[in-house]
Amino acid sequence: MLTFYPGPSKVYPEVRDYMAMAYDEGILSIPHRSDRFVQLSRNVVGLLRKKLNIPQDYYIFFVSSATECWEIIAQSLTRKKSYHLYNGAFGEKWLQYVRKIRPEAKGFKFGVNDEIPVKDLDADADTELVCITQNETANGTQIKETTILNLFNRYRDALVAVDATSSMAGISLKYIKADIWYASVQKCFGLPAGLGIMVCSPRTIFRAKEINERGHYNSLVTLYEKMLNFQTTNTPNVLNIYLMQQVMEQRAPIKTIDHDIVKRSQDLYEFFDLFTAFTPLVTNPEVRSNTVITLQGSEKLVDEIKRNALRHEIILGNGYGNWAKNTFRIANFPAISDDEFKILKHFFLSNYE
Repeated sequence: MLTFYPGPSKVYPEVRDYMAMAYDEGILSIPHRSDRFVQLSRNVVGLLRKKLNIPQDYYIFFVSSATECWEIIAQSLTRKKSYHLYNGAFGEKWLQYVRKIRPEAKGFKFGVNDEIPVKDLDADADTELVCITQNETANGTQIKETTILNLFNRYRDALVAVDATSSMAGISLKYIKADIWYASVQKCFGLPAGLGIMVCSPRTIFRAKEINERGHYNSLVTLYEKMLNFQTTNTPNVLNIYLMQQVMEQRAPIKTIDHDIVKRSQDLYEFFDLFTAFTPLVTNPEVRSNTVITLQGSEKLVDEIKRNALRHEIILGNGYGNWAKNTFRIANFPAISDDEFKILKHFFLSNYE
């Protein structure tokens, strides 16, 4: 069975062997306060810095998921107000979740074919945090690095937080252009669900210390203090951290992966332009995602395509949010091979050209 589902998505084939290695090496039973875990944690942090080009002065934390990051960011980095820019379901969900913690959080919605109008934004002067979804998995859009930098420069007194769940480890991110980046590993990392990575700038840690919120197990200042010794506040997903070590050791640097992913996404968009019964949801090439391709058609056709693909042992991603019924999504993640995309293309050419 081939899966192009955009998360949880395909894991690297080697993960099967790595899981057996973890069992044989006793990884599943090591205490998370042990020297052995500390060394594992230290190794993974070093690999993430090296392979993803994360700056040396940025801090890396292990959490349970990107969703947990919503909570950490709201409770530990804002006293009252954040400003959320979104065009899809996941960016909007982030805002809705934060409002349960900080009711004064505000949002700005923009169109799927639009770039964020940075000059026209009207965030309140006391906004503490600007939140964006770099790659909106619900509709297959992405925010360019120049836009992120423009936001960073315009709101210098606020921190900039970036949901990079469908792009971290798949495309090259310029971490110095924002303060907080986070992702779950079940997408571009090619790992099983159950682990998240959070990357924070020095001024993020300064803000966390300034607020000094310590009321939760995942309070950022406590995470920071534990990670100074490469430890965690709670018992983490040790198996997934071990799997990440094995995968990251074998992976190419992010610039190489980025080149391959972008090239393949361009090829996929050109390929799907051949069809008329269904078309890319995002018509503006400037904001199209390189890692999640979203195609739209009639509800009847979309349902038929997904069912037919399943009969050919191909899993396509369902639509999501406002586009749940009239779109399907295709993950373009590093763990999916070129040969698998050849099979996918053959399926469409044989059935829908």
